[in-house]
Amino acid sequence: MYIRSGEWVTISSIKPIIKKYLKSLQARIFLFFILVGVIPVLLMRYAVLTNYESQAVEQKAQLLERQCQQILEQISESEYMHGNDSDQVDRLIDQMASLYSGRLILVNSNFRIIKDTYDIDVDKVIISEEVLLTFQGTNSTNYDEDNQFLEMTIPIVNDDSGETEGIMIISVPTVDIANGKAGISRIVLQLQSILTLLILGVAFYVSRILTRPFGKITQSLEDVAGVNDEEISIPDYTETQLLAEAYNRMLKRMKAQEDSRQEFVSNVSHELKTPITSMKVLADSLLAQEDVPVELYREFMGDIAEEVDRENKIISDLLSLVKMDKRSSDVHIEETNINQLIELVLKRLRPIAGTKNVDLVLESFKPILAEVDETKLTLAISNLIENGIKYNRDGGWVHVSLNVDSKYFYIRVDDSGIGIPEESQEHIFERFYRVDKSHSREIGGTGLGLAITRSAVLMHHGAIKVYSREGEGTTFTVRIPLKYVP
Repeated sequence: MYIRSGEWVTISSIKPIIKKYLKSLQARIFLFFILVGVIPVLLMRYAVLTNYESQAVEQKAQLLERQCQQILEQISESEYMHGNDSDQVDRLIDQMASLYSGRLILVNSNFRIIKDTYDIDVDKVIISEEVLLTFQGTNSTNYDEDNQFLEMTIPIVNDDSGETEGIMIISVPTVDIANGKAGISRIVLQLQSILTLLILGVAFYVSRILTRPFGKITQSLEDVAGVNDEEISIPDYTETQLLAEAYNRMLKRMKAQEDSRQEFVSNVSHELKTPITSMKVLADSLLAQEDVPVELYREFMGDIAEEVDRENKIISDLLSLVKMDKRSSDVHIEETNINQLIELVLKRLRPIAGTKNVDLVLESFKPILAEVDETKLTLAISNLIENGIKYNRDGGWVHVSLNVDSKYFYIRVDDSGIGIPEESQEHIFERFYRVDKSHSREIGGTGLGLAITRSAVLMHHGAIKVYSREGEGTTFTVRIPLKYVP
């Protein structure tokens, strides 16, 4: 542990901070730059030293070979390999060995050493792979990095016959190459250190710059967390701007939903309270009179029954919506005859249509069997057709058509009603939303019917769309798979 600003800071308290930083995008960008930048710098040292060493060895070998060729010419001219002594050849060989602090050996065609500048292996026989290959006319170069020496075998060719009459073996130390390599290694190491520090600095700076817009988004979200009415804009990157735009769209939807909820609470409170108030007034009126006429009693009880039905309708819609929220846990799928289901819905709604003089027509093209939750689908279709009746004109019509293909069945509900304004069409499936609040209250709507319908359709993995023009009627299309996939 250590002290910071008068407080004890333990390693255990730092670990979560380090772990959080390592999981951050900034840390990953930082590590990416280090990998991309530092690894090549580290490999650079190996490449530079390897390249230097190979070039230095090659150059030294070429230099040795050129200088040895001068001696080989003298050896060939003096027939030194055939036993003729030559002070000039001996002097050139000794000078060569002395110049490079090395060793020079001459081997005749019998593999016997006839000259050794070290004077320790004369008259000895030497047979090796390199010697045999050289007698066949192939030069051999061997560099021993660990022991720091370079050894070359060069054939001695007779100028007249063109035959190899011996070989020259020269071995020289490579301390100069090792020293040069060490010097370059120090320079490269210094360069590596500078580049590594520079890369670390650049990586840290760039990672902070690249992730700064995300910090702006976080700060902006925190700033509006308690307000919920301010949009944000972070145009630094395309991605941050897209995030900001997505947040703004979500904010608008949340505000719209919140407004709808508040309005719903107000409306439902009024709708629930109004029937109860009416029933209380009617009941108190009956109780206040001792001898209530039968006609008045029947009238008041009929009014109370209507208020009870109205209250029951509101509560039923609320309960249906709650059941829809349970989704898969409350879905009862079975194979159902969709034609019969629609006919039963129309049969139940015909009396309601009759009160408004609305004509109900069913057009069915093929018999349809599908895997559905009959109760929920019935509720959904009933809401669509009942809305077509309620929001229709006196003497209008509601046309229901049913069709099918290899994967889906389709239900289309057309009406000649009042239509839906274009600006309201994208909101009608939202919970608690009502297009004409005053008209809906007169009819008795709660703003839950289409939300219930949409939930039921989505529960079957289907789709629902609306097409409408104000004053010209509305068309709802529903598409549902024939086979239910959980």
